[in-house]
Amino acid sequence: MNLLEQLQAHKDRLQDLESKLNSSDVLSDPRKIREVNEQYAAERDIIEVGSRYESVVKNLDSARTTLSETSEEEMKELAQGEIDELEVSLPILEQEFTVALIPLDPMDNKSIIVEIRAGAGGDESSLFAAELMRSYSIYAEVQGWKTELISASRTDVGGFKEVIFTIKGTGAYSALKYESGVHRVQRVPETEKQGRVHTSTVTVAIMPEVEEVDVQIDPKDLIIEATTSTGAGGQSVNTTYSAVRITHTPSGIMVYCQEERSQKQNKERALGIIRARVYAMEQEKARKEREDERRGQIGTGDRSEKIRTYNFPQDRVTDHRINQNFHNLPGVMSGSLDEIITALKSEEIEQRLKELG
Repeated sequence: MNLLEQLQAHKDRLQDLESKLNSSDVLSDPRKIREVNEQYAAERDIIEVGSRYESVVKNLDSARTTLSETSEEEMKELAQGEIDELEVSLPILEQEFTVALIPLDPMDNKSIIVEIRAGAGGDESSLFAAELMRSYSIYAEVQGWKTELISASRTDVGGFKEVIFTIKGTGAYSALKYESGVHRVQRVPETEKQGRVHTSTVTVAIMPEVEEVDVQIDPKDLIIEATTSTGAGGQSVNTTYSAVRITHTPSGIMVYCQEERSQKQNKERALGIIRARVYAMEQEKARKEREDERRGQIGTGDRSEKIRTYNFPQDRVTDHRINQNFHNLPGVMSGSLDEIITALKSEEIEQRLKELG
């Protein structure tokens, strides 16, 4: 099927979705309304790009016909000028339309839950965990997204053993899903008197914030416990049972939330994280089972994979998945992530285009 045939197929699909939006079956079900509206918006975006490509193809055919049929030199000159111009824009629009035809990750528009955990390196690792959280938070603020803390286990030096927070905004998952994995930092800690470079690691997990319709969890598989909030070192910070611990027994996933004031709010937050983790686990299982998945593909890969190194002495960030270096490390740690994200997205698109032939 050539590109124009694919465009027509998507136009037919859009008409079908328009009919569904007016059907009583869809209008009576909020979940179906949301699904069909999302599909409709995606089809409309594809057709917008495809229509520009179609217009250039038709105009080019018309100009070539005029050139071959006219005997007037002035008309030939005008036709040839139009052909030259259209032949420059055609491959650009063809590439844009081809990229638009690549199926989107259905989770791309979702808000996200971010989990950052200190790894090897003790205090230095916990400090870098805090710095990564700050970088993501600033990036989110620039995009107009909202950041909300869910839970945090702080250290005496001002870092985090673990911090979990949400970034709410359309497209958050699309932009930050590439951050999942092990981040390695190389620098001289402030406490190092001899100037030696230390290496520490931090693990980041980016999960789409899913709803109940996105993942099915049997309430019988959940153990929900109310407990008191705790502070640094494990000491109790209040005597009310507002904190909540939820365990998903089939997977062993356990979530503890205490940042909200009420038990109900902490329970809702914890359930949200449980859903996201179970969904991520199921997606990872499916990813590993796909035989055509190439090793090292850019995307939401294994979170135990080392994806990036931050070398402070050399002002260099290296993303190991695309073997590319970036500079302005202070800027990156202050939320300037666009260059890295764009490079990762471009690489993923290239890989998807190769798969599509």
